[in-house]
Amino acid sequence: MEPKDYILTRTEGEYAYLKDIETGNEIFIALALLPPGADVGSKIHCEMFEYTLV
Repeated sequence: MEPKDYILTRTEGEYAYLKDIETGNEIFIALALLPPGADVGSKIHCEMFEYTLV
């Protein structure tokens, strides 16, 4: 999986919605996969299914 950058756009229940910065596509993942401190508006980097704050 190639590295991608996202913006955390919203959370609903136990899911987080991430918007791909390059394409604008939105995905959702489990909140538990996000790093501590991630909040709406945070920039998230994903590489090899590991999410980190930028």
